[in-house]
Amino acid sequence: MNPNGGAGLNASDIAEQILHKIYGDDFAGCNIAPDEIASVIETALEQQRKSAVDLLDLYEKVIEAIVLLSTPPEAGKIADPAELGKTLSERLDAIHAVATKTRDTVAKFRSSTT
Repeated sequence: MNPNGGAGLNASDIAEQILHKIYGDDFAGCNIAPDEIASVIETALEQQRKSAVDLLDLYEKVIEAIVLLSTPPEAGKIADPAELGKTLSERLDAIHAVATKTRDTVAKFRSSTT
């Protein structure tokens, strides 16, 4: 685990591995400090972390909306079958709208990360 609480290597470890691959174990001919490369890697990792947090926030909101929309009306609140049908139809439309908007948002996210 790295010091930031995540699993795997931290930016400094990754930078050293990159330099080892390029220059070998002794860094012969290397004119750059691992910390300089680590800062570039850290910036990229932070952007990915923020994107992951944004996606998790979106996921939570979508699930919350679907749970609310899929929860049956309280017993006795809707006695007329036509009214129940209308309520269920409105909820299905809302679930469809949430799913469509989520799909479109994820597609935009994917296109911006490639």
